Amino acid sequence: MRGILDLLPFLLFFTVVLLSVLGGDILKILGGVAMGFSPLIVIAILVVVFLATAIKIVPEYQRAVIFRLGRVIGAKGPGLFILIPIIDRMVKVDLRTVTLDVPTQDIITKDNVSVSVDAVVYFRVVDPVKAIVEVENYLYATSQIAQTTLRSVCGSVELDELLAEREKLNIQLQEIIDRQTDPWGVKVVAVELKKIDLPEELRKAMARQAEAERERRAKIITAEAEYQAAQKLADAARILASEPLALQLRYLETIQNTVSKPGNTVLVPLPIEMLSYITKSASEIQGKSQ
Repeated sequence: MRGILDLLPFLLFFTVVLLSVLGGDILKILGGVAMGFSPLIVIAILVVVFLATAIKIVPEYQRAVIFRLGRVIGAKGPGLFILIPIIDRMVKVDLRTVTLDVPTQDIITKDNVSVSVDAVVYFRVVDPVKAIVEVENYLYATSQIAQTTLRSVCGSVELDELLAEREKLNIQLQEIIDRQTDPWGVKVVAVELKKIDLPEELRKAMARQAEAERERRAKIITAEAEYQAAQKLADAARILASEPLALQLRYLETIQNTVSKPGNTVLVPLPIEMLSYITKSASEIQGKSQ
């Protein structure tokens, strides 16, 4: 309905020209039609037609860039405003944040690994006049800039950095794209790497590397545990050797633990001094044999 009302002046002009070409007496026809209506009715109809074609309404999230005889005079909105029919032309621009899905890009990283990367770009128009005047299609232009920048940035880093430092790359991508789209009145809010696809052979190699790394850490942890246990046993042996009473208490505790367990074990306790004598005699015998 709005488009028909905008074309109404052109349709009236076309009708007049057509009747003139066909040889009809246009003045008589118009005069006869005009005599059938009062001047107030004619004026009211003209006012209604003018308002229907001139009044425009733009919602809060849009702006209307106005061109008057081909020259831009600024952006209007939101709300209601009047355009001069035929003379003024408007182009609506959406100011909401646009979610742009960047197609998957085949990239060769700095260490010559082929990967596929896709991303998403969030941007919005901050200057409607620049978005219409400075670039033909700001949506398409932003998409192309995002694709080329994604290939350039991801191709300048190694695979490990691409996988481990996504946040750093997101910020770098956002700064580069925003700097290039700023003359168009477009503000890039954020850029996020969505997915990084690796070749099947590379994924298997990385899985084997991760498994080997886990086995290495497990062996190191086991060796450190044995080392710490040996240190504690050596400390305990030095304490028991320097304190005979400590060895006596340990001996009695061992007997108590053995007796408390159910079973048919026969325990014959010996004095601690006899054990010391046996140990001393064994040492002397070993010394003589050497």
